[in-house]
Amino acid sequence: MTTVSWVEGSADGGFGVENLPYGIFSRPRELPRVGVAIGDRVLDLAELSAAGLVEDRRYFASGSLNAFMVAGRPAWQANRDRLTDLLTDESYRDRVEPHLIPVADVELLRPFEVADYVDFYSSEHHATNTGRIFRPHDEPLRPNWKRLPVGYHGRAGTVYPSGTPIIRPSGQRRTPGDPEPSYGPSLRLDFEAEVGFVAGVPSSAGRGVPAGAFRDHVFGFVLVNDWSARDLQAWESQPLGPFLGKSFATSISSWVVPVAALEPARVSPPVQDPAPLPYLRCDEPWGLDLYLEVLINGQVATRPQFASMYWTPPQQLAHATVNGAPLRTGDLFASGTVSGPERDQRGCMLELSWNGREPLELADGTERTFLEDGDTVTIRAQAPGASGSRITLGEVTGTVHPAQP
Repeated sequence: MTTVSWVEGSADGGFGVENLPYGIFSRPRELPRVGVAIGDRVLDLAELSAAGLVEDRRYFASGSLNAFMVAGRPAWQANRDRLTDLLTDESYRDRVEPHLIPVADVELLRPFEVADYVDFYSSEHHATNTGRIFRPHDEPLRPNWKRLPVGYHGRAGTVYPSGTPIIRPSGQRRTPGDPEPSYGPSLRLDFEAEVGFVAGVPSSAGRGVPAGAFRDHVFGFVLVNDWSARDLQAWESQPLGPFLGKSFATSISSWVVPVAALEPARVSPPVQDPAPLPYLRCDEPWGLDLYLEVLINGQVATRPQFASMYWTPPQQLAHATVNGAPLRTGDLFASGTVSGPERDQRGCMLELSWNGREPLELADGTERTFLEDGDTVTIRAQAPGASGSRITLGEVTGTVHPAQP
């Protein structure tokens, strides 16, 4: 049976009591602080703690979730249980209701301070399509791809909150047929529909985090758009990996969905063959039954499904730390582009337009090979919740602005 909150309308829209994602919000002339989404409201946890309704360790009167994230799993679960009680027991309504604010009246900010940023490459469909585009006469997957979660280390300082304008990057690019590179704005700007997770509890240097310890370190999940300048990326990635083609901007959603909220969405991932090395083995099924949707200027462009991802979040975490690199609070790990086997499940323009050779037609008849100035890209996602409900991961959005002189 679905748990019902007394907050009006909270059973609809994916922000029910089964979800309770955390974010940072502010109002005019007030300091940012921690809130939880419930229906179309934000529950002000700073005021709630000041009223003595939740445990106050100065977690919530802060412009970042980092202080609460480092508190660890027992504190996360205790607060989740307490909020569930407060929002479902009518006897608390008179005391809690004054601390509910319409989300339309607040500004949502970046939810946490990003310590480090790692982006993986974990969709077999995406990796295969990319290989076929760039190496049509070779095997699409490199020999290491099914042995380890391939990734690159990104730039934490350009991880922006949803809604931040995206300035078209400039750099070196060499177009086909040109003997020399040129400099200028990217001509092949792309989005990448991804799902990320954020670490809360740090780990010790020199010791890896096993896949089975995922819940003890990871606070929750966000949506990610890893904006990509494909022409800059193609020229610079010879032989090393992404640099300026990726580091100009990465957008994340406003709400961090707790790991506990996504427990009902766990499914078995694809069969991994060959079997992973012992440090990558996970005793639990950690595929996630997430349904993503990408809109360009309000029109659906693609609907990727996360359940097909080959490498799972616990495996990504285990691999990222197996060399002894310590976790820090606020470390963000993104999945890489989420793509499925069908064209309408591809998670970026590189695949949707087959590197510009097959333009994508939108519902209004307009076509895109890559993103144009003025385009707004929105990624949203839903997942199964407890007792048959649906929860949302919210959305991440950004509008492309012209390159700066």
